[in-house]
Amino acid sequence: MCGIVGYIGKRDSQDILLEGLKKLEYRGYDSAGIAVFTSNGLEIKKSKGRLAVLEDKLKGEPLEGSVGIGHTRWATHGKPSDVNSHPHTDNSRKFSVVHNGIVENYLELKEELIAKGHVFVSETDTEVISHLVAEEYDGNIVEAVQRAVKRMRGAFALGVLTEYEPEKLVAVRFASPLVIGIGKDENFIGSDIPAILEHTRDVYILNDGEMAVLTRNGVELMTTEGEPISKEIFHVDWDIVTAEKAGFDHFMLKEIYEQPKAYRDTMLGRIAEDGKSVYLKELSMSDEYVKSIRKVHIVACGTAYHAGLVGKSVIESLARIPVETDVASEYRYRSPIITPDTLVIVVSQSGETADTLAALREAQKNGARVLAITNVVGSSVAREADDVIVTWAGPEIAVASTKAYTSQLIAFYLFGLHLAGVLGTQEQSDVEALIEGLHALPAQVESILEQSAVLKQVAESMSHHKSLFFIGRGVDYAVAQEGSLKLKEISYIHSEAYAAGELKHGTLALIEDGIPVIALVTQEALYEKTLSNIKEVKARGAHVLAIANNGSEEEVAKSVDEIFAIPKTLPILSPALAVVPLQLISYYASLALGHDVDKPRNLAKSVTVE
Repeated sequence: MCGIVGYIGKRDSQDILLEGLKKLEYRGYDSAGIAVFTSNGLEIKKSKGRLAVLEDKLKGEPLEGSVGIGHTRWATHGKPSDVNSHPHTDNSRKFSVVHNGIVENYLELKEELIAKGHVFVSETDTEVISHLVAEEYDGNIVEAVQRAVKRMRGAFALGVLTEYEPEKLVAVRFASPLVIGIGKDENFIGSDIPAILEHTRDVYILNDGEMAVLTRNGVELMTTEGEPISKEIFHVDWDIVTAEKAGFDHFMLKEIYEQPKAYRDTMLGRIAEDGKSVYLKELSMSDEYVKSIRKVHIVACGTAYHAGLVGKSVIESLARIPVETDVASEYRYRSPIITPDTLVIVVSQSGETADTLAALREAQKNGARVLAITNVVGSSVAREADDVIVTWAGPEIAVASTKAYTSQLIAFYLFGLHLAGVLGTQEQSDVEALIEGLHALPAQVESILEQSAVLKQVAESMSHHKSLFFIGRGVDYAVAQEGSLKLKEISYIHSEAYAAGELKHGTLALIEDGIPVIALVTQEALYEKTLSNIKEVKARGAHVLAIANNGSEEEVAKSVDEIFAIPKTLPILSPALAVVPLQLISYYASLALGHDVDKPRNLAKSVTVE
């Protein structure tokens, strides 16, 4: 999500900044810009669109100078536009900032700064930072940035320049990656190593709460409290392709491992500091409207549809509103009953899925309000919907969706809690327990990822089979459907997902000796029923792998051949954990079969035709 590059040295900075930003294009972006100290002072050029648009602007009026910062933006606050692009500045245009991440309390800071006479021109949270640094400045840019950072809540990586001290480039990291490149008589910053790899292979990797002050002659490292720190230089021996993938073999694996961050980012700024409520400030729907909702339709395609199946359970459980789920390509053609008291939720990673867009327009034509859950600010779905919840998963490069899917689950949990808060359908203690469970998810996913070697062995064994099955009950069945799709789309192994209770109604005829069955057993209320179904397939020769909760291994192990335990969480939250081992199994099975993991045959990332 977004890219940062910065340079201070003796060479022309414009070309270095542009080349660095090109190396970050794989991250995805909707606008770009640079700020450079020229003979006329601090000058900024930025534009919506691809880097080529920015380059065209600079051809006639290049920014000549040897200190500068650059940015590619993936929109979060404010649509893609020239004005919303980075770098941002203050009213004096003496300070300039590039920023990755989210400032949770930007509205509070903005109101305070407006009261002091600051005038804002963009819709972004980032512009607040440039004004805040300017407000705090008293002749020392490092101390001004430190004071500003203390007042900010959220996640951020920053590059900061001021015309008052043109021989310094200040960088800060808090929960968003940033590296410092070390050269001879020049130094660099980058949000990713590829941005600076052409110029140096020696870097400092900043940790949370650390900052760096770069000059031409050196780098000073310190905490955001001003305490000096020392670090070992990390020498990069990756090639550029490996560096783009952060050392992972494939984008899909990188994106699986990015899920803890995607969970945190999607929750960021949406849960009250006291942990007692959810605050979706981006929604314009009134409490009166929420109380008028009589039914909800969730409409999506593929993986997003599977997120919607979980969303159905979440909304019905938390808000007690009946929910229907539909595949978008079928929605219009079944003549759905849509009335003004129907809320239609459309889910799309890209925000450009043709069938989902058509469903959105059909719903609005029939008088329904539409809420979009999407990963792309400014997409068609985001522009046309009445309300939008953006999943801050960041760009997803691999065709098979992983972090976008799980971020959609987080969005549904947040929205379900929002509805419950308005409608009063949950006890406060239950709300707080659910919020506590949400906060625990990122660390729990990390603990699953630490066991990837076990799942690799399982996947390699399963890859020898031509067909396999997934079973589960309740939300486990919804997760089973996503697990089956993931395996099919990247390994090309035939797989099917079934509600475990439906086996005896025909599917058992397909179970034969040695066939793998992956059984999800995370719903305590359904343990006995699911274990009974497992015994049915075991009796017919199936080899069963169970995905079960920590603490239930002994009981479940009696009925299965293998077990993979996931951390214990509330039953409603289990899909956000249970799907992760299934993603890894799919990845390693595809790898074992020698397939192109990131670009499976016949598929596209964004389906923009019906």
